[in-house]
Amino acid sequence: MTIMSENQLMTRAAWLYYVGGLNQEATSQRMGLTRARVNKLLQQARESGLVSITINDRDIGLLPVEETLRREFGLEFCLATPAFGPVENGAEANGVLSEMAFKAVGTAGARFLRDQLASKPDALIGTGWGRTLAHLSRQMSGSNSPKARFISLMGSLTANSAFNPFEVVQALAQATGGEGYFLPVPFIADTPEDRSVLLAQRAVARPLELARYTDIALISVGELTEGSLLRRQGMITETELDELRLAGAVGDTNGVFFNADGQPVDHILNRRTIGVDWPDLARTKTVVLSAGFSKIGATRAILRSGAVKGLIIDGDSAIALLDQLRHA
Repeated sequence: MTIMSENQLMTRAAWLYYVGGLNQEATSQRMGLTRARVNKLLQQARESGLVSITINDRDIGLLPVEETLRREFGLEFCLATPAFGPVENGAEANGVLSEMAFKAVGTAGARFLRDQLASKPDALIGTGWGRTLAHLSRQMSGSNSPKARFISLMGSLTANSAFNPFEVVQALAQATGGEGYFLPVPFIADTPEDRSVLLAQRAVARPLELARYTDIALISVGELTEGSLLRRQGMITETELDELRLAGAVGDTNGVFFNADGQPVDHILNRRTIGVDWPDLARTKTVVLSAGFSKIGATRAILRSGAVKGLIIDGDSAIALLDQLRHA
């Protein structure tokens, strides 16, 4: 009887498993070895270079970009939509790409939410506002989750009926058959004192307490520019925008204006907005939906806060964000 060397055993096990198509149990029976021994031989075959595994990266998408961003910011997951690639210069072309990004991220966010509701049908979902979440809510039609509950994470009375938190919550509840709750107060109170009065109302305190303990919080970020939704809707003045920038603010989410490190800045607007606090977002599974190049700076900042668990971003912005990190 010929005694096989370790290399011969390793080669035979690799051939039977990778070329012959046998599973580990069948390979162990064929060779007269234990399954644990076969598993070790296969591991040695990979480590020694006897077996090399190649992957057709045509269908891998942006997985390497996603994984790099996930590690960089300590996220549980990062999901990037397919990149649309370079477009012709010009405001019209950039506008088209931006709209495509909103739709792509909204669709990806809806797919993520469907999966979450499938695993936890009675989940409590907190939502922010904006174009991305509006697109997400439109993609949830036909999803049957009657036990799900949706709650706005911020004051729901804003100027724009298409993007405000009330409309987002109502659209999600209607699409899924679930229940919707909202904060029946303005997004920004006139003064900190007015904010205190509003928060003391039972009609506000009860849903706000619910919003503080969501299973998942779906939020978007805003950039602090003249073209931002806050400015275009007249919710903050030009002077306030300048003051926020001087205070170090680079973006906002759900009424929290934050700096490049993702921390709330010292400005009176952070004492006038009504919504869940920063620690509440950090406690739950907060997922940022980011669409468009204009959101990259604010996205990078909020990811540095440590309050975010997941990121859903359009592919072009994901690539651009990674390039920024590499050149930083």
